[in-house]
Amino acid sequence: MLKIFIVLLILITLSFTLISCAGRQSGELKDVKLTEVTRSVFYAPQYAALALGYFKDEGLNVELTTSAGADKVTAAVLAGEADIGFCGPESTVYVYKEGRENYIITFAQLTKRDGSFLVARQPDPNFTFDKLKGKYIIGGRKGGMPEMSLEWVLKENGLVPGVDVTVDTSIQFAAMAGAFMQGTGDYVTLFE
Repeated sequence: MLKIFIVLLILITLSFTLISCAGRQSGELKDVKLTEVTRSVFYAPQYAALALGYFKDEGLNVELTTSAGADKVTAAVLAGEADIGFCGPESTVYVYKEGRENYIITFAQLTKRDGSFLVARQPDPNFTFDKLKGKYIIGGRKGGMPEMSLEWVLKENGLVPGVDVTVDTSIQFAAMAGAFMQGTGDYVTLFE
């Protein structure tokens, strides 16, 4: 019985090995244009895979570019400037709700959570969310994943955006840090 089990295990292993190699021709790489929403340590697995040649090992020549914001990533995919857009799933919903026949499809997940941090002007080792009452936060693009995550956290902590705290959604993702550094807002949501 044990011999039969071992033989079957070897056959299954060999089958999967052969199947994984099938269809790939030696030396031929498929070009894939990938644009990401921002350059961030949060996406380190992707950068490691590129640097270590894992995509090439799988027959892919990945060209990585950065488009500042999910709206720009989506525009690049729709215009054919990128094959894959790396951003939050909200863009798929917006494009679909526009009634477009050629809409994008969300098909994978790299991260489990939003990678934003709430940044203050001064350190506050005893921070609590109730300290945000009456404050002005640069939150990002209305309906963007960082802004939606911020609003969810505020509501979970008993704060109503627009009533208890001002969330500014007029500043583009790429300009948020600069606006904050120039004096806009009490807090800002930023990637590392």
